[in-house]
Formats: sequence, C-alpha cells, structure tokens
Amino acid sequence: MTELPADVLEILVCPSCHTKLAWDYEAAELQCTSAECGLAYPVREGIPVLLIDEARHPGGPR
Repeated sequence: MTELPADVLEILVCPSCHTKLAWDYEAAELQCTSAECGLAYPVREGIPVLLIDEARHPGGPR
C-alpha cells in the first residue's frame, strides 16, 4: 500500500475534531494529531475511510 499524496494529506482533517491528520507508516492508517482525540482512520485500497464509526480509538486494537 502506498501512502497518500502530500497535497491530499494537507487538506484532510479529522471528522471528529477537525485537526490535521498524519500518515502512520507502521499501521498504514491516518492518525489524528490532536492529543485529546487521536482517532486513527483506516485506508482501504488507497482510499481513506474518514467515518468516525470506522475509526480506531487511541490504544485500541489495530
């Protein structure tokens, strides 16, 4: 799986708290950069799934 283009990553924000997202290389997911939120969103077949119900909570299983 390849990472998202930088220009796409620049405009994506967390649907929950509207903070920027960062690419987590190890987990191949998008991680909210807010310390209070920290939700991790899956990327399936190169498409970010930015649904709060699909997000993994901090410290939750991968």
